Amino acid sequence: MSTVTVIAEASTGNQPMARYTLVYGVRLIPEGTLKGVEEATLKLADGSAAGLTLHTFDGTIPQLRRALDRSLDAFFDLLPGADDEDLQKFGD
Repeated sequence: MSTVTVIAEASTGNQPMARYTLVYGVRLIPEGTLKGVEEATLKLADGSAAGLTLHTFDGTIPQLRRALDRSLDAFFDLLPGADDEDLQKFGD
């Protein structure tokens, strides 16, 4: 599993943008060989735990790339802070 620390350089007004750690994992296996997916749990610094949503997609490499792109776009679009200013500065 990879961990990416997201650092936003811009600020909104006098408030710096919040910083987050994005946790993600990717594994490619032949279609039809997946028997199941177990729940993933993150252990947080304060001793608590948080669940991690896992997604699966089937298809060719180009189909998988498109599905992953759409899924990530939807994830960030739903977050608070994905307002028009952020989209203008950081969107494609």
